[in-house]
Amino acid sequence: MSPAHLSSSTALADEVVGRLTAAFAPAADPDRATAMVAYMKGHFPFLGITTPDRRALAGAALGGLPVPTEEDVAAVAEGCWALPEREYQYAGADYCVRWVRVCSFGSLRVAERLITTKSWWDTVDVLSARVVGPLVTATPALRSDMDRWLISEDRWLARSALLHQLGYKTATEADWLFAACLRRSADTDFFLRKAIGWGLREYSKTDEAAVRRFVADHDAVLSGLSKREALKWLDRRERNS
Repeated sequence: MSPAHLSSSTALADEVVGRLTAAFAPAADPDRATAMVAYMKGHFPFLGITTPDRRALAGAALGGLPVPTEEDVAAVAEGCWALPEREYQYAGADYCVRWVRVCSFGSLRVAERLITTKSWWDTVDVLSARVVGPLVTATPALRSDMDRWLISEDRWLARSALLHQLGYKTATEADWLFAACLRRSADTDFFLRKAIGWGLREYSKTDEAAVRRFVADHDAVLSGLSKREALKWLDRRERNS
């Protein structure tokens, strides 16, 4: 599958998407949807379903279905991304997270397509940390794709590369993380500066000294936002100690 194409539909994917639309449509709340659209700066239409309600509805609707194949997961994602309301993309991302264990290295190209379609932080961050991250862990050769994403002109691919190790903890490839942060440190884009800080902050919970040293050594090149985000957890811990 190329990044430009996800997958043709499957019978299971049709069933999943059909059940989701049947469950979500009656739960729409126009007043709440208006507030959600405003919060997301008008980028997407919404049904107006809160995250807890959406997940409860999806869980009930999809109960009893069989374990999907990798092709099914890609097709469910495609089906959800094709629908207009944002709740369906959230449900598609959740489905990918739930079933990432049945996916192989080829699914990284599916994730790339999702990240670069209907892009915003709300879906990108879930996919990068909870789908891309596990795929790279399972297939270390995909690190070369993270190198490619990191230097992409698409800020969402670059953000995803910076964030894909969020859940790695002691398995974090620290040298790669630090080099990646420096590679994008000159960017003025808010989402990239925030991602640099977030990636460092998460790693600070594993290796405080390394992050403090990195921030201090590169004080002149890291943005104020990146530095504040990088040290936020450590500073809060000190204040509360």
